[in-house]
Amino acid sequence: MCGIAGTFGSSNPDPSEWLPLLRHRGPDGEGVWRSPSGLAALAHTRLAILDLSDAGAQPMSSDNERYHIAFNGEIYNFSELKRSREEKGYVFRGNSDTEVLLALLEELPVKEAVQNLAGMFAFAFWDEKNERGVLARDPFGIKPLYYCVSPDGALHFASEVKALRKLVATDNPINREAKQEFLKWGSVPEPLTLLEGVRSLPAGAFIEWEKGSLSIHSFRSLQFPVVKNSEVDYVKQTRTALEESVQRHLVSDVPVGLFLSGGIDSTVMLALTRQMLGAEADIRTFSIGFDNPDYDESSVARKTAEHFGANHTEWIMTSEEGKGEIPGYLEHMDQPTIDGFNTWCVSKLARRNGAKVVLSGLGGDELFAGYSSFVNLPKFRKWYRNLGRLRSSVAFAMGIASEGSKWGRLSSFLKSDGNWLDAFHAQRGIFTGEEAELLVSCFEKNGSCSNPEFYETGDALDSVSLLELTRYMRNQLLRDSDVFSMAHGLELRVPFVDFRLFEAISAIPSSVRLRYGKQLLLEAVPEVPAWVRERPKNGFRFPFDDWVTEVLGERLEMMEARSSVELGSWFRKWALVSLQNVTGE
Repeated sequence: MCGIAGTFGSSNPDPSEWLPLLRHRGPDGEGVWRSPSGLAALAHTRLAILDLSDAGAQPMSSDNERYHIAFNGEIYNFSELKRSREEKGYVFRGNSDTEVLLALLEELPVKEAVQNLAGMFAFAFWDEKNERGVLARDPFGIKPLYYCVSPDGALHFASEVKALRKLVATDNPINREAKQEFLKWGSVPEPLTLLEGVRSLPAGAFIEWEKGSLSIHSFRSLQFPVVKNSEVDYVKQTRTALEESVQRHLVSDVPVGLFLSGGIDSTVMLALTRQMLGAEADIRTFSIGFDNPDYDESSVARKTAEHFGANHTEWIMTSEEGKGEIPGYLEHMDQPTIDGFNTWCVSKLARRNGAKVVLSGLGGDELFAGYSSFVNLPKFRKWYRNLGRLRSSVAFAMGIASEGSKWGRLSSFLKSDGNWLDAFHAQRGIFTGEEAELLVSCFEKNGSCSNPEFYETGDALDSVSLLELTRYMRNQLLRDSDVFSMAHGLELRVPFVDFRLFEAISAIPSSVRLRYGKQLLLEAVPEVPAWVRERPKNGFRFPFDDWVTEVLGERLEMMEARSSVELGSWFRKWALVSLQNVTGE
């Protein structure tokens, strides 16, 4: 996993100037490449995970110097793809997934090449002969890639928005639609970013650039099959798919550790990792605890690690230590977010204890109904239908009585069309649309921020799962996980967020797969001990609100004083501080 930046079509760029913007993402090495024609340039900072030798260095070029690539991510099936190329006579210089990806792109059309990949990826590929460039991103959007087009038609790109902003020295104004959408959701939904004219490459898509002309193509999207599997052993099918995914994610030339919270998902990852690596393998786990007993759950993770024979490292954070991490967290925030501090802290713990790669249980809630949204959203839709002509009166009464609370979002939902996305906002949102519009002065609409997925799947629970996967997970959890782990030069892998796993289990009827409380997952992995499976789901909680209030109290009060709407809860104030932190406004 690394950092990449570059340009197609800009004359005589100096890519060496881009390296300091990405160095935190790849502390093990760096390199630049510039086209002799002056039409392309690539920069890369490396976190060495596969083939630690110079043969894995980037940007990487083909032997004939026609093709060039800068790649961020991991291709877990690269050995299989390498063997198939070798059978056709291709001779590899090393054993990196980057070289295999380069060979694949030399041989196949882009769409066919990326459909062969199992992994997380964002890459830039240049064909010097045809003067053609390609950007591509994995189907879940695990790895980020942002781009903008300059007036002369040149395409600029980078792994982080902040890097891209400095790379092109842009004075692009703040995108007002993105600000409003952030205030509604607590994250900026793709493909928007806060910078006008800067976009996120959609998940499962690639860009082709040639002579100033740009086209975007989708190669894969998340869709639940209408016809589900029947008369199969669903538990066995789930177990097999999980084992295969974890096995893929353990591919590495350095040790792989694991974030352990004490919840079901991270415990599943530990149980399967132990099975894959064997009883004698040294498995390292990392968790955060607190000296505040109201929040500390470190004993559960510690007991679980001991149960599976893991080498456990924990950080029992004091209030002073927690408050001391907030400035660094804010500095590395790429897009505004109301979350991600937990990833910042546990990533710092893992990296300072020598880890370079860790597994996370992110994605289990979305795939196996771990969130209350799987219960609440169908209820919201049912209330909407049953209220009929009373909706307006109920919405009005709720809105008056509950300004600044979650009931205000329900009031807004009752005034809406009642679709799945509106119901999801009632569950996941921060401000209502009306509140966000008031907060963003002189709001101007600049295009659409809608995701390519269609949320009305025909199955209620599949619709909720799709929303969780493509809205909350993609726009917030995955983005935060990337930014705040890479801030410490740590590669974070997410075996639940795997397209082959998704294809296998999405064919299971929702009435089985999405039984609330992750019942299918627990049946598939019975090794999860009772003290984990029987714990009530509370989420992994930090005393973050207390720390933020102490560190940023004046800014929180200032936001409340300036706000044109009732803020109420602290996290609505925090959302405004987070936005100001990135925009500087």
